[in-house]
Amino acid sequence: MAEKTVTLSFSDGTPDATFPVMESTMGPDVIDIRALYKQTGKFTYDPGFMSTASCSSTITYIDGDKGELLYRGYAIDDLAKNCDFLEVCQLLVYGELPTKEQHKKFSELIIHHTMVHEQMHFFMRGFRRDAHPMAALTGLLGAMSAFYPDSMNIHDPKVRERSAIRLIAKMPTLVAMAYKYSIGEPYIYPDNSLSYAGNVLRMMFATPCEEYKLNPVLERALDRILILHADHEQNASTSTVRLCASSGTNPIAAIAAGVASLWGPAHGGANEACLNMLNEIQEQGGVEKIGEFIEKFKDKNSGIRLMGFGHRVYRNYDPRAKLMRETCHEVLGELGLEKDPLFKLAMTLEKIALEDEYFVSRKLYPNVDFYSGIVQKAMGIPVQLFTAIFALARTVGWIAQLNEMVTDPDYKIGRPRQRFIGSTPRKVKPLSER
Repeated sequence: MAEKTVTLSFSDGTPDATFPVMESTMGPDVIDIRALYKQTGKFTYDPGFMSTASCSSTITYIDGDKGELLYRGYAIDDLAKNCDFLEVCQLLVYGELPTKEQHKKFSELIIHHTMVHEQMHFFMRGFRRDAHPMAALTGLLGAMSAFYPDSMNIHDPKVRERSAIRLIAKMPTLVAMAYKYSIGEPYIYPDNSLSYAGNVLRMMFATPCEEYKLNPVLERALDRILILHADHEQNASTSTVRLCASSGTNPIAAIAAGVASLWGPAHGGANEACLNMLNEIQEQGGVEKIGEFIEKFKDKNSGIRLMGFGHRVYRNYDPRAKLMRETCHEVLGELGLEKDPLFKLAMTLEKIALEDEYFVSRKLYPNVDFYSGIVQKAMGIPVQLFTAIFALARTVGWIAQLNEMVTDPDYKIGRPRQRFIGSTPRKVKPLSER
C-alpha cells in the first residue's frame, strides 16, 4: 500500500514540499511536518495547538462530535459502571484491566504507601491557614522530590513505577492534609482497611473525637468522580507534565507542574467557578431571578459567563456529564438535599439548559464540571478543594502520559517555535542620547 502524502505549494517562490500522512486508528490522520523547516525555512502557526498533534498516544481518545471518551479503548460509561478507581489506574498505567489477583496486589501496594513522611507535617505549617489548597498541594508535591531522592531518574522504568505508586497512594493524604490544615483540625492518618475513595473521605471528615461512619453512596460517588477525571487526552495540564518531563526532570516534579497548570479556572478550576456562579445567583434572588440571569447571559454585551455548560472539545453532550448527573441525583437523594435552595437552583438551571432552544441549538449542555461541583458541595467538600480533588484523580493520567512520552522513540525535549513580530536589529544609544 502506497504511503499517503500531502504536498504544500507556496505562492512566494518556495519550492513545493511533500510530507507523509500518518494514519490514526481513530480520529483525524496527521501530517508529519517535522521536516517542514528544513525543507522550506518556515514554521507553522497554531496558537493553542488547535490543529497540532504534539505526540502519538495509545491512552485516551476523545470524539467531540460523538460525545465519546475512551480509556485504552474502553468507553468511560462502561468503566465507571463496572470498575473501581484503582482498576482504572491499572488500565491507564499498565495498558490493560487487571485480573482479580493483579488488582488485589496493586490495591495492597497502594494501601501500604498512603502515609507521607512525618516531616511533611512540619512543612505544611509554613503555609498560611487561608492559603488555597492548590497552592499548598503544589508546594507539597514539589517538596516530595526532596523526601524521595531515589525517584530522580525519569529514564529508569523501576524509578517511574516506584514514583507512580507513591504519587497515586500519597495524593489523597496530601489533599486531606491541605484541607485539615485550613480548618485547624488534626490530620487523620490513612486506614488500610478502607477503599481508596473511602480513605479520602475519612481523612477529610473524620476527627479523633468520634468514630467515622463511611456512607457507601458517597464513597461510590467520589470513586466515580475520580474515574471520570482520571485522564482527558492532551489537555493543558497533561501537556504541561509532558513538556516538563521532556527535560528529564524527576517524575514527582513533573506532576507538581501539572498541578500548577490544573489550578487555572479555565481548566481544573471550572467546577469551582461553577459553584461560585451558583452562589452569586443565589445571593441575587435564587430561583426567582434565574430567568433574568439567563436573559443577561443570552445578551452578548452583558459580559455574563455561564460556567459549567458546553465544552471546548465536546461539540455534543459531555459523556462524563451523563454519569455524573446520575451520581448527582443519587447523592442529593441520599442526603435529602433536593430542596436545598442552592441545589434546587442548580437543578432549575439544568432543566432550562436541557429544554431552552437557545441552549439546545448551541449544544450548551451541562458538562461534568457542573455536576461534579454540585456533588462535591453536597458531600461537604469545600469549593476551594474541588480542584485538588481533580488533581488527585488526574495524577494517574499524568503518570501514564509521562511514561508513554519517555518510552516513545520519537521523544525529544519540547521546544515550541514562535512567530517573531518584534523590532528588527537596532543599535543601543548612549544613555545621554536617549
